[in-house]
Amino acid sequence: MKMSDERIIEADRATVWAALLNPDVLKECVPGAQEVTGNPEDGFEATVTQKVGPVKATFKGQVTVSEMIEPDSLTLTGEGKGGAAGFAKGAADVRLEEVPEGTRLSYDVEAKVGGKLAQLGSRIVDGFAKKMADNFFTRLEEVIEGPKDEDNEEEAEKKGWLKRLIKS
Repeated sequence: MKMSDERIIEADRATVWAALLNPDVLKECVPGAQEVTGNPEDGFEATVTQKVGPVKATFKGQVTVSEMIEPDSLTLTGEGKGGAAGFAKGAADVRLEEVPEGTRLSYDVEAKVGGKLAQLGSRIVDGFAKKMADNFFTRLEEVIEGPKDEDNEEEAEKKGWLKRLIKS
């Protein structure tokens, strides 16, 4: 399954680049992430719990960062094993470009699954993979920019912490 998309993040390229390589940001952005540790040089290890259709599993896996051209592009490649549920593999080619509004983040994602997950059918798996990618990049945007609605102070405390950290 392949998909591509792009979004504008209201931050400079260096901020978006730093966010993509920060394990705390990745944990915040990966839906279902329980733990993300590591660094860009050695790779990241993650534990993620997800439900795809009737199959719920905890995946343990690795994410490697390659083809880094700071601050223009990188490739994130991951593989997770979910026991009897099967496995998931994927790669995302991410490109960053300065635009007047901030940074245009473009991505191409390719995902594969096996085991019980593959038996669910491509419609369910493809829909789930698209939702995961959309959720990841939406959360990344929120972590960097902060909430769009300043009326909710509790949400404002949770989101936008990376921007506050970088500004201090």
